[in-house]
Amino acid sequence: MANKFELSGSDFQEDKYDRLRLIPWWDQERLANAKVMVVGAGAIGNELIKDLALLGVGRILVVDMDRIETSNLTRSVLFRQKDVGRYKAEIAAERAMEMNPDVKTKALTINIIDDVGLGVFRRMNVVLGGLDNREARLAINQSCYKVNIPWIDGAIEALNGFARVFTPPDGACYECTMTDMDWKLINKRKSCALLTHEQMYEGKIPTTPTSSAIIAGVQVQEMLKILHSDRGLPTLSGKCYVFNGLTHDSYIVTYQRKPDCMSHDTYESIEERPWSARTMTLLGLVNNIKKEMGEAAVVDFDRDIGTFASCSCGETKELFTPIHKLSQQAITCPKCKKSMMFDSIHSLDGTESFLHKTVAEIGIPPLHIVSGRIGAKSTHFEFTADSDKLF
Repeated sequence: MANKFELSGSDFQEDKYDRLRLIPWWDQERLANAKVMVVGAGAIGNELIKDLALLGVGRILVVDMDRIETSNLTRSVLFRQKDVGRYKAEIAAERAMEMNPDVKTKALTINIIDDVGLGVFRRMNVVLGGLDNREARLAINQSCYKVNIPWIDGAIEALNGFARVFTPPDGACYECTMTDMDWKLINKRKSCALLTHEQMYEGKIPTTPTSSAIIAGVQVQEMLKILHSDRGLPTLSGKCYVFNGLTHDSYIVTYQRKPDCMSHDTYESIEERPWSARTMTLLGLVNNIKKEMGEAAVVDFDRDIGTFASCSCGETKELFTPIHKLSQQAITCPKCKKSMMFDSIHSLDGTESFLHKTVAEIGIPPLHIVSGRIGAKSTHFEFTADSDKLF
């Protein structure tokens, strides 16, 4: 005789998200339609991606340019010994889809500071950060504020950690929280662009898988509340959750918004255009923007781009790279080995000698946003044709 507690498949059909749907304010379809960017696929990033996959977040974009090292294996739930040497983002994205086939992931093994277009940020519902450096956080902060996308920062050290939420255009942003020491460390990093990998990671931050799980959990909980913003749930917007793993104390810090903060620049309106940074020439870009705005318009970029380098010995060379990415080798004279002087631009008026180059060839990423300006009035244009490469 069959056990009275046994249920046949026809009697009991449980959807994998049934327990989540028991939460009164929960909307699983909203999660299935969400797009979330995770920047950093290390210890915190692994936990973030794992949680997003379990929750059924429909689209997960993973951005990380580093490869897996043996030391990552004790702190990263998604990595295995056989993965050492492969890109963190690619493995994390693969494992997320193995965990939950309902989600779709994409890995970008590029630098978040220069290589991710603003249109990518614009298409996200939330950005989650699992980073270990201030410069990358500042770049995410500025990008998110330009396109009005909330982002949630997480950091750990040994048994401690914190998570903080920034929701443009209101409240404090990441730059508002920065101290003079933070700026000194960023400037030092910028002045040492060509440190070797070993030098860059001297004094590595001690971390544990326990603290990363706690902080990532808080970040994802805050993301869930932001995605359900119409439910009236309290969030940590403009605040920081601080966790002390030695004593298990935790507390909330409220940040003050600085009225003169440079990161509060928000693009009021963005015009989508069927342009591609990969194929449009600079001449085509200038002509299109002049056609849109008038002959007096100039093109503004949100970065300084090195153009030509020259040496006292008479040698010259092309650069066409964002200044942030310029290495010492790039500005070393191939003839006499001295450091070269170089010119840079952040605007075009149509008289430049290199207008035959494509937008991508001067370091503007796909799906980015550039500005046309006449006097103090600016209009922002997106290279929308590049969106076919996102998901």
